[in-house]
Amino acid sequence: MTQPAQRPVAQPLHRQLRDLMMARIEAGEWSPGTYLPPETRLAEEYGVAVGTLRKALLDLASEGVVVRRQGKGTVVASHDSDAVLFRFFNLRRADGSTLRPESRVLARERRKARADEAQALGVKAGTEVLCITRVREGDGVPILYEHILLDAARFGALEHLPEVLPNTLYQLYQTEYAATVHRAREEITVDFATPDCARELGLPSGAPLLHIRRVALDYSDAPIELRLSWVSTANLHYRVEV
Repeated sequence: MTQPAQRPVAQPLHRQLRDLMMARIEAGEWSPGTYLPPETRLAEEYGVAVGTLRKALLDLASEGVVVRRQGKGTVVASHDSDAVLFRFFNLRRADGSTLRPESRVLARERRKARADEAQALGVKAGTEVLCITRVREGDGVPILYEHILLDAARFGALEHLPEVLPNTLYQLYQTEYAATVHRAREEITVDFATPDCARELGLPSGAPLLHIRRVALDYSDAPIELRLSWVSTANLHYRVEV
């Protein structure tokens, strides 16, 4: 006997409202660091109760899209350096304490994307990408070697400017390219140090390393950046809370 098709289920009103406000944030109408209009005004604009509007704002806040500040209102979240660093940098010292890595850029160059890189960035194979190679140091010791890959059509200016790249690039993407990293998808495997990587990390060639492959995504889950990191775990471990 054929089962009847399921009826489509409409989203609750506050979820529909959340989607409408998210669309305005994605479009840049409310940019990072901007305060949203007062709740009463927004509720009137959308023709909903203030309680429904607040539920939608709480949804956006729980996703890290906005920040609700007591007595001030609701502001679109911005990537200040510390917030970005400690949200996305999951390496810890052996005792579990955090460390503040410093970055040293080795090269910035354009090249053609390999098939796997193009897929991760959502572009066609052979598309020109910008590859930033750098080393990150913790407690004065090199701990991480990485390649950062970006679509050159959008981020090509980073090949030369700014002359000194900031330690946390996500803030730069947001302020200069209107590209907000909302979340990231990581895959962790074991790899072995290439001669270049080994030289920068002070390890023998072929030494085992933690390999982190991260795709940074915007509000719409469109890829912004592919980051390939090789980590020396002699005095570090990777920690994430779920």
